[in-house]
Amino acid sequence: MSTQIRIGIVGYGNLGRGVETAIALNPDMELVGVFTRRAPASVEPVGAATQVFPMSALDTDRDDIDVLILCGGSRSDLPEQSPAQAARYSIVDSYDNHARIPDHFAAVDAAARAAGTTAVISTGWDPGLFSLNRVFGEAILAEGSTYTFWGRGLSQGHSDALRRVPGVAAGVQYTLPSEPSIERIRAGATPELSTRERHTRECYVVLAEGADAETVRADIVNMPDYFEPFDTTVHFISEHELASDHRGMPHGGFVIRSGTTSDGTAQVIEYSLALDSNPEFTASVLVAYARAAARMNRAGDVGAKTVYDVAPGLLSPLSAEELRAGYL
Repeated sequence: MSTQIRIGIVGYGNLGRGVETAIALNPDMELVGVFTRRAPASVEPVGAATQVFPMSALDTDRDDIDVLILCGGSRSDLPEQSPAQAARYSIVDSYDNHARIPDHFAAVDAAARAAGTTAVISTGWDPGLFSLNRVFGEAILAEGSTYTFWGRGLSQGHSDALRRVPGVAAGVQYTLPSEPSIERIRAGATPELSTRERHTRECYVVLAEGADAETVRADIVNMPDYFEPFDTTVHFISEHELASDHRGMPHGGFVIRSGTTSDGTAQVIEYSLALDSNPEFTASVLVAYARAAARMNRAGDVGAKTVYDVAPGLLSPLSAEELRAGYL
């Protein structure tokens, strides 16, 4: 059996490119190739030696792949791809529709158990690392409140909604956590926070020719669900400013558990992320969980798993002995 963990990438957008980059940083892994619905010749991978195959190349069982990392979207790709591929291969996905995770788990679990594969679903940072830290906080501080804040980060869904407003030629939207609310919680308070008190939204918009700025601003800030529940600021900028100042995909956030262990004894647990590239960081998490999936499968631990089922030591390239000696 190969000592290297052999990875296939399914889908090649921003996340797939991030996975390819992350694999190159992990000496215990090798990339078998990228599997895509596009014409393989049209895909330009990061590495010149990376092979690109049609998705149909996965239709027959391949013995050169230990884990597939699925990099499609949660809306329509992963609900179909994850169960289908788990019927042949061990997989990792980043399914992030929180309300539907139990249904997704059940579908993937049935396929994986029947095939003897291991499928780690809903990895990344939320769901994923933030999910772990919410559970850690509540398990340790039985009395208290848990708060999750996102940002400062570029929201792809809200940016798409912004660009659909009449009069908007281009634009992006950032989610910002409320600093006053965060500071109250860090000080040991456990407030009930409204949606408006948790986050604000900041929009950078290039106006279409002839569009009225105040009309566009009103349409944005009053958009139900997306912007109306929040304090929203709209900045009008040039195409050049958008291209030069808003090319990256930063994100991050905080999970804070504020509680007490006895009367008058306040305790606060905080976990935070500050990311220059959301897709590259998410890809790095997927790659770590692919290592765990390969190890679990080799140990006969099959079926669907979440981050709650994976021992932290399985994420590390180090052995259990090395971790005990160097990290405890």
